[in-house]
Amino acid sequence: MTPIVRTTAAALLALCVGLAPAHAQTQAQTQAPIIPEPQSVRAGSGVFTLENATVLSVPAGDAEARRAATYFADLMKRTRGLDLAVREGVAGAGVIALRRADKAQDAYGLSVTDQGATITAGGFGGFLYGGISLWQLATAEAGQGPARIAAVAIEDAPRFGWRGLMLDSARHFQSPEFIKGFIDWMALHKLNVFHWHLTDDQAWRLEIKRHPRLTEVGAWRVEAGAGPHADLDPATGQPRLYGGFYTQETVRDIVAYAAARNITIVPEVDVPGHASAAVAAYPELGVTDAPGAAVPAVPADWGVYPTLFNTEESTIAFFEQVFDEVMDLFPGEYVHVGGDEAVKDQWKASPRTQARMRELGLANEEELQSRFIGRLEKHLNARGRRLIGWDEILEGGLAPNATVMSWRGVDGAIEAARLGHDAVMTPGPVLYFDYRQSPTDGAPGRKIVSSLEDVYRFDPTPDELTPEQAQRVIGVQANIFTEHMRTEDRVEYMAFPRVAALAEVAWTAHDRMDWDAFRARLEPQLARYRTLGIDYATSGLEPAPPVPGEGERRYSHQLTTCSDGLVLSLIDDAPVSGDRSVFMMDIMNPCWTYEGADLSGGKRIEVAVGQVPFNFQIGAARDNIRLATPATPEGELKVFVGKACDGQPALVLPLKAASADPGVTVLSGDLPARDGRTDLCLRFAQQGLDPMWGVDWVRIGGAQ
Repeated sequence: MTPIVRTTAAALLALCVGLAPAHAQTQAQTQAPIIPEPQSVRAGSGVFTLENATVLSVPAGDAEARRAATYFADLMKRTRGLDLAVREGVAGAGVIALRRADKAQDAYGLSVTDQGATITAGGFGGFLYGGISLWQLATAEAGQGPARIAAVAIEDAPRFGWRGLMLDSARHFQSPEFIKGFIDWMALHKLNVFHWHLTDDQAWRLEIKRHPRLTEVGAWRVEAGAGPHADLDPATGQPRLYGGFYTQETVRDIVAYAAARNITIVPEVDVPGHASAAVAAYPELGVTDAPGAAVPAVPADWGVYPTLFNTEESTIAFFEQVFDEVMDLFPGEYVHVGGDEAVKDQWKASPRTQARMRELGLANEEELQSRFIGRLEKHLNARGRRLIGWDEILEGGLAPNATVMSWRGVDGAIEAARLGHDAVMTPGPVLYFDYRQSPTDGAPGRKIVSSLEDVYRFDPTPDELTPEQAQRVIGVQANIFTEHMRTEDRVEYMAFPRVAALAEVAWTAHDRMDWDAFRARLEPQLARYRTLGIDYATSGLEPAPPVPGEGERRYSHQLTTCSDGLVLSLIDDAPVSGDRSVFMMDIMNPCWTYEGADLSGGKRIEVAVGQVPFNFQIGAARDNIRLATPATPEGELKVFVGKACDGQPALVLPLKAASADPGVTVLSGDLPARDGRTDLCLRFAQQGLDPMWGVDWVRIGGAQ
C-alpha cells in the first residue's frame, strides 16, 4: 500500500478544489477536506466542474439511489445555488453516476475524474454518504455557483455501526422543526443513531394513547423561580405552564424523516427512576406506601429525585402497554429503558416493596431493579426488539440480551464486554456536551470542560479490552442533556463543532486520526455551518481572550470560585422571554474571587447581581451549603480584601432594592485605597437558600 502523506491545510484545500499545480496531482495517498476522514483517499489527475448542467444519473427503478441523489441535489441547491437534475440511466461526460456495487450498507466508493464522478454503494447509506463526501469536496471553498473538484478516488466505510447523538427533549421541549434540522445536521456528519430522551422527572414528552394523562399532565410544569411564578396566564390566573409533547402523528413524521437520512431513532422511556412526571400523572405508579412519595405536580428542580415506580404487576403491565405503543412508533431494533440514577430509598422504606422482595426471593433492591428491567426485556424481545440501558442495569444482574450504554466512565462498557454483552461508549464528561467547550466559555452548563480536542482524542476501545472483547463495543455516542439549554440555539451552540470531532471518532480508523489535520479540515466545515445557518461555539477555536482589566466588566466565568464543590453556570430565571444573564457559581459555597484589583487611591466597584431559584435535588448535601449570616431580612453582598471571605468586609452592599427585581441589579460602592494589586472576595449573606444570589459581572472603576 502507498504510504500516507500528510499535507498542509493550504495544500489540502488546493488539491481538493483543483487549484494545485500539476506536479502536486500524484497518486500518493493524501487527505481531503472531508469530515469524518475517509479510510482511503488517492489524488488523481484533472478537474471536474460541477455546474447547473450536471446530471445525477441513477439506475432505473432504484429508489434508494434516487433518494440519495435527490438529497445531494438539495444540498447543492442550498449551499451553492445549483439546480441539478436527477435522471435514470444517463451516461456520458459531465455526469455524476450512482451505481450499485457489492459493499456493506454504509460503505461507498467515490471516484472523481475530469469526465465526471461516480458513487458506488451497496445500499442507501453508502449512496447517501458518498454524496455527502462529494458535497464536502464541492464546498471546500465557500461561495455560490459552479464548483471545481480535483480528481480523487475514495474508498470508505465506518469504524462503528452505532454512531450516535442523544438529545434530551424532556428537560426542555424542542419543536419538531428543530428536531428535523438536528437530524439533518447529524446526517451531514454520517451519524446514524438519534437517541431521543423523551421522559424524565421534569416531563413526559411522548403521547401514549392508552394512558393520555402522561402528556395531559406530565408534559407541563411551572418553571422554578420568581419570574415564571409571576408570569400569570390570563385565562386561569395561575402561573403559565411550560412544556409540550410530541403527538404520535408527529413522531411518525420525524421517524420517516430520519430514515430518509439513514438515521434510526432510539427512543428512551426511563424506568424505574426519573419517574416524577409519570407519577404526577398516575399516582398509583409510585411507591404509595413510602413516606413523602407523592408527587402533586410535575417538578422543576434539576438533579436526582428519589421518586421511583413501584414494582407491582399492574405497573409492569402499564409499561408493557407503553412500550407496545413505543414499538409501534419506532421501528428500529433498540428501545432504551434508562435504568440510571434510581435511588432506592423509597423501595427500602416501603413495606409492600420489601414484602414483594421476600416473595420473589430477592436479596436486595438492585436485584429488584434487575427483575423489573428483565421483565421489560422479555416483552421487547417477544416483538423482535433489543433492550439498551445506562450502565446501572449491570447492577443486580444484567438482563440476558441487554446492551449497555456506558456513561459513568468506560468501566460499564468494559464489564459488559467481558460478560459477552454489546456496549456503546458514551462516557462523561468527555462525551457530555452539556459541559463547557473551553475555560473561557460563559455558556450555561457545568464548569468542567470537554473541549473539541478532548472529544477528538477519545478512543472508544480501551486498552483493557482484548481484541475479542473490543468487538463488543458496537459504537460511540455523545449526549446532550438540556437542563441548562433552555433554547434551541443553545443546543446548537453546545453541540457544534464538537459533533464534528465525535463523527470522526465514530467513523475513522483510530490509526488514521490526526488532530492537526482535523483542525485544518474543520475550517471548511465551519464555513459550511455558516452557509447552513448552524450556530456553533468559537470559544475553543480561538486563543483565550485576556482577562478584562481596569474599567472593564469581568463576568462571573472570568472570576474564580472560592471552591469547586458543585460549580454550575446557571441561567437567570428572568426575564421570562429574551436574553438572560448567566451566573457561574459553586452552589455549595457561593463565593467569588476577583484577582489582581488595583485599589490605589481607592476605587469604585460595581457588581451586577441576580437571583436564581434553588431548584437542585442534591439530597442531604443541601445541609452542607455555606451561607453568611445577614444583618437585614433581604441580605447583603460583602466585599473583602484578600482571597478569603472572612474578617471585616471592606464594603457591604444591601440587597433590598435588588431583591425586588427578578432580573439583574447593579450595586455600587467605594473601596478603600490599598497599595499594589490585591484580590477581592465577594460573598452574599442571606437567610435561606431560595432564591440563591449570584454575581453576573464586576467592574472596578476609576479613582474616587
